[in-house]
Amino acid sequence: MTINRNCEGMKRRDCLKLGLGSLFAGGFVDALRARVGAHDGASAIAPAKTSCILVWLDGGPSHFETFDPKPDAPSEIRGDFQPIQTKIPGVLFSENMTRLAAISDKLTVIRSVRHDQNNHGAGNHYMTTGAPTRIPVSCGAFVSFHPSMGSVVSYERGAKDGLPPYFSLPEMARSGGPNFLGARHAPFVISDDPNNEKFSVRDVTIPRDLEDARALSRRSMRARLDQFVRYHHEAAGDPVVGTDENFQQAVSLMTSDVAQRAFEIHRESDEVRQAYGRNSFGQQALLARRLIEAGVPFVTVYNGGWDHHSDIFPAFRKKGQNLDSVVATLIDDLDQRGMLETTLVLVMGEFGRTPAISTLPGSTTPGRDHWSSAISILAAGCGTPRGQVIGATDPRGYAAVEKVYAPENLVSSVYLKMGIDPDKILYNGAGRPTHLVSDSRPIAELM
Repeated sequence: MTINRNCEGMKRRDCLKLGLGSLFAGGFVDALRARVGAHDGASAIAPAKTSCILVWLDGGPSHFETFDPKPDAPSEIRGDFQPIQTKIPGVLFSENMTRLAAISDKLTVIRSVRHDQNNHGAGNHYMTTGAPTRIPVSCGAFVSFHPSMGSVVSYERGAKDGLPPYFSLPEMARSGGPNFLGARHAPFVISDDPNNEKFSVRDVTIPRDLEDARALSRRSMRARLDQFVRYHHEAAGDPVVGTDENFQQAVSLMTSDVAQRAFEIHRESDEVRQAYGRNSFGQQALLARRLIEAGVPFVTVYNGGWDHHSDIFPAFRKKGQNLDSVVATLIDDLDQRGMLETTLVLVMGEFGRTPAISTLPGSTTPGRDHWSSAISILAAGCGTPRGQVIGATDPRGYAAVEKVYAPENLVSSVYLKMGIDPDKILYNGAGRPTHLVSDSRPIAELM
């Protein structure tokens, strides 16, 4: 697996990789009432089946080189790339986003999310949880003060057909864990490369020595002997309940035909696999579609290496164009299969990049630094209006200035699309109530 590094050089590690091997040591809101006026005039969306694929671009992708080019700015701001026309009248993308520009009538770009957490640790946390960090944290920090979107969806929606409700490929975003919701709601991490012809998912098959009648007898004995009192109220935070749930989830996954088929990416035609791209990122996106198709409500596709303090223009010629191809193929594939209406595709990172291009000491190629005042986010599907741009930055890309939104508003929008009330009160490990999102107003234009 490729290891990406931050500007501070810290390895990206997965603090909560919970394979089912380690697991052996409340339900979905059926119908969220539409509350006209409760969220700035936006009605809550409560479909029977919705899902989300979060393409997480770790490191902070440049808004200039993706969805918010500034062709009239000075050369030291606009950079090396030319703008291209999209299908949305008057809207330009960077030349790296050719395929997404061609299907821009199927998606929405948000240009006006901003926050004040200008380092990786805090920015990651804010964008993936909707909650700022409670204390200052270092740039390379892996912190969790609040459950991530994927973990909340897992908690609220639960599992289906033996599949865990939250996956992350090939690793977990640094603040993508469950915090006080418990280990059961951490992502199931598939670290193996689906582009490898020998690809397989570890810990999802029953060991041969556990397939016979004696194994079934031992399971029955465990159930009879393990008679500790359980406190099921969420405010109690009983860890024994969590252990029981982990054990049952592991058994369900190992014995589920639906789960086993979802991992069999070789069942896809060569044509489909080639369309996604025979590389790790492309095949991870394809596997994410297969998991959503099997009933998983939340999948993160983690793609690192977007911290372009140097070498930004050569990097975008390769990495940016691969992003363009993979995401465009994913959106088209979901649309052709009739899945885009119920699947939200969200593409974002922790922040944007500075308007001024600079060259770091010791480097020979220019780049852009961290910049949380202007972030571009792509959204498609799950009731999101097609062919629009929400908000704007100033003419030189320094800051969001029109229809400005915070991460809380973005996360509230995701929850509403997943049928979850962002006004919900959760209970932390000490039994204390905490708001799911402190500002539950969604981005109205997304709804």
